[in-house]
Amino acid sequence: MNATMRRFVMGAAAVSMTLSVSACGNAGGDDSGSASTGSSSGGNSVGLLLPDSVTARYDKFDRPYFEAKVESLCPDCTVEYANAAGDPAKQAQQISSMVTKGVKVLVVDPQDSAAIKSSVQSAVDKGIKVIAYDRLAQGPVSAYVSFDTVKVGELQGQALLTALGSEATTKSKVVMINGDDADPNAAKFKDGAHNALDGKVDIAYEQSGLWKDTVAAQKMSAAITRLGAKNIAGVYAANDGMAGGIANTLRGAGVSGIPLTGQDAELAAIQRLLTGTQSATIYKAFKPEAEAAAQLAVNLLQGEDISALATRTETSGSGDKVPSRLLTPVSVTVDNIDDTVVKDGLYTVADICTADYVAACKKAGLE
Repeated sequence: MNATMRRFVMGAAAVSMTLSVSACGNAGGDDSGSASTGSSSGGNSVGLLLPDSVTARYDKFDRPYFEAKVESLCPDCTVEYANAAGDPAKQAQQISSMVTKGVKVLVVDPQDSAAIKSSVQSAVDKGIKVIAYDRLAQGPVSAYVSFDTVKVGELQGQALLTALGSEATTKSKVVMINGDDADPNAAKFKDGAHNALDGKVDIAYEQSGLWKDTVAAQKMSAAITRLGAKNIAGVYAANDGMAGGIANTLRGAGVSGIPLTGQDAELAAIQRLLTGTQSATIYKAFKPEAEAAAQLAVNLLQGEDISALATRTETSGSGDKVPSRLLTPVSVTVDNIDDTVVKDGLYTVADICTADYVAACKKAGLE
């Protein structure tokens, strides 16, 4: 074999080995529940960690809006994604995995804001910038994007009072089913709701629903047992998922026509507004929140200033002062569905007005 031929054979073998190694490296996949979008580009990698797959908004809205905005701002960037499925330990593992992958900025919606503190610190120690998304994580966070959470609770409480009308008296018994105590937002929603409700109604039963429809349903059942179905004037539910479980319990107990709040403007909640089984929800526009997080992530990735984007300062549970961007929530009732979630393109009329809701949509002028 001449020298030229030997060089050709050796080169071909090298290419073959490289392809084989590459194929083997991709064959096993990743058991962390993560996925990536965009081109692979180590130094331009952004991680997105969302807390659960039960709340409809995260995978349906937050993730695609975030990924699209990052791509538009930084075509060479890669977004690594993972969902904790409601498990703080899993989320900690996912952070560790993303550190290993070499992400430069990590956007995380903490399943447990206190438990995640050591993971945040570990990431920062590796030179990674961390952005808290929707919930303020403890630890050395570089920025925070969310809505005015106390305002959310105040809007929920006021919506309940408005729906109660003349029955909003200190003798009216109201049930409060709050969010998960591990979520710092839950405490602020609760504080805001109490700001609106205290001294105006009798909060006769108050428990945490852990952001789970099943738990909220159980708590509602316990409230009915304690207070009596006919003695409950209204129910504060901290989000729409729990409101759905509560609505089912109320229906099973033969209770109808009493106010019930929610939050997140989930499609099922919008449909309950039409049928009168829920009186209000809070719309926190997912697109501007996700896009603000993406903009902050790209700015931090590229070493740019974020002071024009994060104009407020919030204090986390660990005492850290965090540059923050807080957006304004909106209360939604049957009267302004068209001017809020439909106008913004969150849902179309066709999405909302399926066969079971055609008559209710027509009555509400939503056609």
